[in-house]
Amino acid sequence: MNRCAVLLALMLVAAPVLTQAMPASSIVGSLTVQPVSHATLALTSGETTIFVDPVGGGEAFAGLPGPDLILITDIHGDHLDPETVAAVAREGTAIVAPRSVAERLEGKGVKVLANGESIEVGGVSVEAVPMYNLTEERAQYHAKGRGNGYVVTVGGLRVYISGDTEDIPEMRALEGIDVAFVCMNLPYTMEVEKAADAVLEFKPRVVFPYHYRGQGGMSDLEKFRQIVSRDPEIDVRLLDWYPD
Repeated sequence: MNRCAVLLALMLVAAPVLTQAMPASSIVGSLTVQPVSHATLALTSGETTIFVDPVGGGEAFAGLPGPDLILITDIHGDHLDPETVAAVAREGTAIVAPRSVAERLEGKGVKVLANGESIEVGGVSVEAVPMYNLTEERAQYHAKGRGNGYVVTVGGLRVYISGDTEDIPEMRALEGIDVAFVCMNLPYTMEVEKAADAVLEFKPRVVFPYHYRGQGGMSDLEKFRQIVSRDPEIDVRLLDWYPD
């Protein structure tokens, strides 16, 4: 074997396997944000790890600590997968969900929250907030009261997770939000312009667009960033929620 062939063989042996690499994370204060895919993410602060809408099988969470808390927003398959929940939950993991989800997770000891209710789990405050469609043509997707958005207080930060929603009054009325995850895809949730306008109204310190793939493909995140940049105090962070 000549010298070039030997070097090539060594490079191939040493090359890292990247096919299962997680998308890049982001840090806000004490909070590490790890996108997994679409509506699924992990939040870590100190010794506390929270999984939101875990789907995709246990392998999607390889390299992450086991969750202390799982939050589930809705019954649709991009938010609820009982097999993934079973795969990632460990002894002592708390699961918080609306009743519609709990009915599909029989025997899991789910802590049920309705819109407007709150609970404290392991030092994490969880408030369930509304998520629903406003427009008549989208009402079939998310009825008011069926699913939950969440405001979570962890590591001294108030974190808003929109779930599947349009720019509802309850979102616009939020106060004191440090970190927000806001959906924007059609026809299921809302337009980029509506999402950006709502963000400009409730003014989170940092906002992550997520859940942004719809029937027409990916939403225009640069347009979202441009609109929100009218308020220079809001930090728009774009992460790769669709690594495949």
